[in-house]
Amino acid sequence: MKKISMLMLALGVLSSASAIAEQMRFGLEAEYPPFESKNAKGELEGFDIELGNTICKVAQLQCSWVESSFDTLIPGLAAKKFDVINSAMNITEKRKETIDFTNPIYRIPSQLVAKADSGLTSTVEGLKGKNIGVLQASIQEVYAKEHWEPKGVTITSYKDQNMVYNDMVNGRLDGTLVMAAAGQAGFLDKPEGKGYAFVGKPVEDTKILGSGIGFGLRKGDDALKSKLNAAIAKVQADGTVTTLAKKYFKGFDVSVK
Repeated sequence: MKKISMLMLALGVLSSASAIAEQMRFGLEAEYPPFESKNAKGELEGFDIELGNTICKVAQLQCSWVESSFDTLIPGLAAKKFDVINSAMNITEKRKETIDFTNPIYRIPSQLVAKADSGLTSTVEGLKGKNIGVLQASIQEVYAKEHWEPKGVTITSYKDQNMVYNDMVNGRLDGTLVMAAAGQAGFLDKPEGKGYAFVGKPVEDTKILGSGIGFGLRKGDDALKSKLNAAIAKVQADGTVTTLAKKYFKGFDVSVK
């Protein structure tokens, strides 16, 4: 009986360890619609939320969500406050120096938003002397500081993209460089976005803007990375990513080339 009791106890411990191993915490910044935000009830919603929950189901993981500002997501991951970043984070060589990524899941262009009649373009010549707002720690901030700031364009960084929109409407900014789908749903489709539009062409710089959006992981989490990549491949192949993109984005091709 003693041996049986010890065996049952051991099985119970293994079962508990297995259950713990199946838990995964997503880290996100919940102020970036249509990717992730909160509804009137305080519930998380958006493209990345549905995508994350679907991938967790396919990968047979029990997932929860931990909120953090965008600029603290990578430090939070390193500090093990959560296990995976799922917050519309582009895969770039700079970020890969610090963290690892899954395969790219989708891709969104970056564009300049300004008053429709401003005459601005997304070029140094079209922005010289202007003040452009960007989200702190975003690839749009990196791009603007690399390509525009040295040529006479003022770049102002904000902790929250909504603060950028507010200052733009109040005349403190001339425009904002933003992920296009976020600019559409988070500003242009809202009443305060009336009179504003995308101006100029999407900006291009593969080194800075990256190869697409994926999940960020701690270096060395290879087993989790493999499990997530397998689930990502399935939701790409079965059309889930395309279906969700049609639900949340307007006319954007999100496929990874």
